Amino acid sequence: MPFTWTGRDGDSQMVAGGPRYPIWFTNLIYRNSFYTLTYKWPGLNDHECSRIPGVNLDTLNQKLRTARFVGRETLHLNPQRQVNHWRVGVVVPQLPPGKFLRFPVALGDIYVDQRDPTTFWQVLQFGIQNLYDPELDEWFKMSTFKHTPGRVTLPAQCPSPQSR
Repeated sequence: MPFTWTGRDGDSQMVAGGPRYPIWFTNLIYRNSFYTLTYKWPGLNDHECSRIPGVNLDTLNQKLRTARFVGRETLHLNPQRQVNHWRVGVVVPQLPPGKFLRFPVALGDIYVDQRDPTTFWQVLQFGIQNLYDPELDEWFKMSTFKHTPGRVTLPAQCPSPQSR
């Protein structure tokens, strides 16, 4: 299934699937607000765009700064890629280390090019953000990566930031 991620001037849009695929959705940060819109998903009839309060580019970057280094790895793709594996997670409640009951809300494994940390080649996400998937997870693998600005547009189904 195709996957693209584009960004420009702090806006960012990820699109997975498309009209010819069983799954088609987009997640985007537009004018510092986070939106998600599922166009197609097996067994899903609700196709509303949701603005997720409290999530924006700053909160995403703050969370990514807490990522822990897992190790150097080789992704056995064509071509093989030398990556640094990072893990970031969200658990509740947030408590200090010790014998406390915690629940995972989200987890991400991010595989970043060893020579260029601005290039990620693979991501595994797990958590409530993937509620529609029976395994609550989502893989995406990049086959190419261009460091050029893209075009980010708010879908017509989404409320514009001015209407808030």
